[in-house]
Amino acid sequence: METQNVTLTIPKNILHRVKLLAVERRVSLSGLLTQTLAEMVALEDSYIRARQRHLTWLEHAANLGTEGTIHWRREELHER
Repeated sequence: METQNVTLTIPKNILHRVKLLAVERRVSLSGLLTQTLAEMVALEDSYIRARQRHLTWLEHAANLGTEGTIHWRREELHER
């Protein structure tokens, strides 16, 4: 995998805590950030695929026997 260096500006208190997390997980700070960003990208990709599946499903929804037209009026359904 090709990599590229980036410069980040992170508040010191957050950086300190992230470094501690990296030590606890036995990874470098760069490795921890890479893992976290990769998870974010994977979640976003998963959401996009799920959204597209559902939009496709809505476009080709099951036939409920109406053939796309409504044969009743609201008043008929809610007779008083």
